[in-house]
Amino acid sequence: MEAPISVTGSAIGSNTSRVLRIGRRERRLLTGCGAAAGVAAIFNSPIAGVLFAVEVILSELSAAYFVPLLISSATATVVSKALYAGQPFVLITTSWPVDAVPLYLMLAVFTALLSVYMIRVYFWADKYFEQLPGTFRKVVLGGLALGGLVFLFPPLYGEGYNIVQLLLGGHSDQLVDGSLFDVFHDQSVWLVLLVAAGSMLLKVVATSITIGSGGNGGMFGSSLFAGALCGFVFARLINMSGLYPISEVHFIVLGMAGTLAGVVHAPLTGIFLIAEITGGYALFVPLMVVTSGSYLITRYFEPYSVYTRKLVQKGVYVNQDRDRGLLAQLDVASQVQTDFLPVHPEDTLGELVQTFRHATRNLFPVVDSAGHLHGIISLDTVRDALFDDEHYNTTRVRDLMSDPPAIVRPDDTLLDTLRCMEQLGAWALPVLSPEDRYMGFLLKSTILANYRRQLIKESEN
Repeated sequence: MEAPISVTGSAIGSNTSRVLRIGRRERRLLTGCGAAAGVAAIFNSPIAGVLFAVEVILSELSAAYFVPLLISSATATVVSKALYAGQPFVLITTSWPVDAVPLYLMLAVFTALLSVYMIRVYFWADKYFEQLPGTFRKVVLGGLALGGLVFLFPPLYGEGYNIVQLLLGGHSDQLVDGSLFDVFHDQSVWLVLLVAAGSMLLKVVATSITIGSGGNGGMFGSSLFAGALCGFVFARLINMSGLYPISEVHFIVLGMAGTLAGVVHAPLTGIFLIAEITGGYALFVPLMVVTSGSYLITRYFEPYSVYTRKLVQKGVYVNQDRDRGLLAQLDVASQVQTDFLPVHPEDTLGELVQTFRHATRNLFPVVDSAGHLHGIISLDTVRDALFDDEHYNTTRVRDLMSDPPAIVRPDDTLLDTLRCMEQLGAWALPVLSPEDRYMGFLLKSTILANYRRQLIKESEN
């Protein structure tokens, strides 16, 4: 329910802004308001809804944004409670022991590794299903694979919140019910742990198959389900070892928060969502420890979340980096300057001097008849040779040219190009087509001027 309602809420906000013909900034705000309302309505958690919109959709928070987000999230929560007043999970009122902090750090590592695993498996499966030809084949293969997984591990069926509720209620032995392992009539703890671990690792596979074959679903709920199982397995193993008695309920909800923070890259959302839906405000400090640790470790291996990685691969940076996002809206081809006079490698020094007299630039590409770039000539570097009249007919351009410090391609990003210019101390770089033909020069001043215009446009809208 979570991913579809978030997408639906965002779409309603975006389309509303189109109908009202308001600016881009207000459209982003309404898109975030829709996502916040969706999450708040599903979980009855208004603060988590606001933070989800801030961390995942908007990636910034200002006073102008905060009030509309609060209004939409609170309104959705009120409507949701009016229609359904139930509590998603059990309330937690017990406090946490200080001695368990090392175990919280260990759980952060485990949830981070689980988050990295889920992100990579999800995108591997997404790429696999994109390569499959035909919708019918995807549906058949997806249905068979998903049916086999659910047959072996029934907890994978649905979003899995009923399983989380069983774990929180202390009924972990019921994980085996209805599964193939139930025929053994053996409720040993190792069998329960086997089913729990298998369901934890295969949940992302089931979700990926569902989405890839055309079904409905998302990684939000899957992260909570897998995180709950991760916390349960971790806590049960610690208790079985006899090292330190811990509350399994605490680690179940902490595992949910840590995995959500890692997969979605939203630690604040993980903290307040779990605190609100479980009433576990007594666990605020452990929630901070686990979510921050999981987020930092996951981001080291996966810089982008499960929601933004595919967008980044397409060149959309969703404002996680304002400079990167603005530069991503500009392409190299539109910034190329073509008013540089080309010279031929076999031109004499005298012919080069005549070209200098009619030029408005002090940089000249050396291009052959086929359009290939051989080098560049700068007026500053050949200034002394210009006064050598005796060699006007004997000195050739090829003797005076130098290699460009770097080459730019049309598919390069402007951010990378600017970084390259900064490192090389260059103010202009030649641009070559995929066929290695000279196209023009890319100037740092042009990029920065267009960036400034884009920044002003973004602020005005």
